[in-house]
Amino acid sequence: MMMNGTLDMVSGLEKIRGRFLDLLKTRQQNIAHHAVLAYDSTTIEDVNTNLAAARDILHQIAGTAGSLGFEKLGISARHCENEIVTHLNTPNDELTLCPDGLLVQLDDFVGQCRSIIH
Repeated sequence: MMMNGTLDMVSGLEKIRGRFLDLLKTRQQNIAHHAVLAYDSTTIEDVNTNLAAARDILHQIAGTAGSLGFEKLGISARHCENEIVTHLNTPNDELTLCPDGLLVQLDDFVGQCRSIIH
C-alpha cells in the first residue's frame, strides 16, 4: 500500500517537473524577448518596463526551480532577478539605458535554460 502512494507521489512530481520544463521554454523565450526590447529601447521608461517584465518571469522560475531539482537554475534566476531589482531601484537621474552587464547575465541565463530544455 505504501508503495502505491510513493509511486503516485513520484509520478505527480514528474508531471510537475514536465510542466515546469514546458513553461521554461516559453519563459526563457520571453526573457530573451524582453532583454532585446530593453536593449533596443531609447527611453529609460521602456528599458525599465521590459526589465521589470523579465524580473517577474525570473521570480516565477526562481520560486519553483529549486524545489523541482533545478537548484542551480533557481539560484541563477534569483541572481538575475536581484540584479534587475538593483537596477530598477537606482534613481532615474543615475540610470543609463540598459546596462551591458545585465544583458550578458540574462543571455547566460537563457543559455542555461536552453541546456536544461534540450
